[in-house]
Amino acid sequence: MSGHLLITGGAGFIGCNLADRLAGEGHRVLLLDSLVRPGVERNVAWLQERHPGLVRARIADIRDPRALIEAVRGAEGVFHFAAQVAVTSSLDDPQADLQVNLLGTANLLEAMRLHAPDAPLLFASTNKVYGGMGGIRLRAGRECYTPEDAAIAEAGFDETTPLEFHTPYGCSKGAADQYVLDYARSFGLRTAVMRMSCIYGPRQLGTEDQGWVAHFLMRALGRRPITIYGDGRQVRDVLHVADAVAAYVSAWRNIASVAGRAFNLGGGPENAVSLLQLVRHAGRVLGRPLELRFSPWRLNDQRYYVSDPRAARTALDLPPPRGWRAGVADLLTDLALRDRAPYDHADATALSA
Repeated sequence: MSGHLLITGGAGFIGCNLADRLAGEGHRVLLLDSLVRPGVERNVAWLQERHPGLVRARIADIRDPRALIEAVRGAEGVFHFAAQVAVTSSLDDPQADLQVNLLGTANLLEAMRLHAPDAPLLFASTNKVYGGMGGIRLRAGRECYTPEDAAIAEAGFDETTPLEFHTPYGCSKGAADQYVLDYARSFGLRTAVMRMSCIYGPRQLGTEDQGWVAHFLMRALGRRPITIYGDGRQVRDVLHVADAVAAYVSAWRNIASVAGRAFNLGGGPENAVSLLQLVRHAGRVLGRPLELRFSPWRLNDQRYYVSDPRAARTALDLPPPRGWRAGVADLLTDLALRDRAPYDHADATALSA
């Protein structure tokens, strides 16, 4: 399959949304995915039904160098999402985390260096490369933390923020992030890195360990208690997946001007929200209070992280992102209508009205 766009981890949340956008524009897309996460096979079926003949899936592991060589040959662009995505899983099995996130990325880079040196590579990194942000002085409000530094509160953290890898997940993703950038410096590969904050939207299979926005909303729709680790005042900037996809597509098309760069990709200060604020908004949309339970803080959980997205918006010519309140309300509707059976019928009816 030549003249295709390769998406590793393409059956996952962001990967399948990106594939939908690219196939919708007429591109041939190859998904490379191990399908180890329960439920992602439904994303493959959904894509192939929507785009007959344009989306092909190769079931393979990112740790398999031969599969990667076959996948990159003839590729006109590579979007690398395949990863072990949970801090908790990295603590349970740091060797597997290392092999998937770092060695898998190294396998892909070598395959491209030798067999597809002209293809752009866009890598999905994480804000966890900046560590726990424990040195940031914060004020604790009733529902959220706020930085004492007015500049951080106004703009968020930019790409000059010092790297500080914590937990096996942070180390493996951070090292992979640096390898991707160095293959641009050392070998001339056309690579760029997206250090993503919290992405949410349709087709997200949220769990306690990853995809917290969708997880909270699914618990709310199922009238089940939501567990918050910490006090709920921790703040993240959330970005709708359609806006994230637009950034990846723009980076691919403009790789000549952004190669070798890393960008903080998030909703920015205008989309900064605490866990408590998001739960309260979801309850308001559903018209009922949501049950919360609290557990101890998790290791390396950032009390406050908000991306400064100005570099990405300027370099990639991105429009203002979707507001989080409207995005969360729409995701509630999507979840209620997609998986109506497990949820309360009145919720699904009210949200679709």
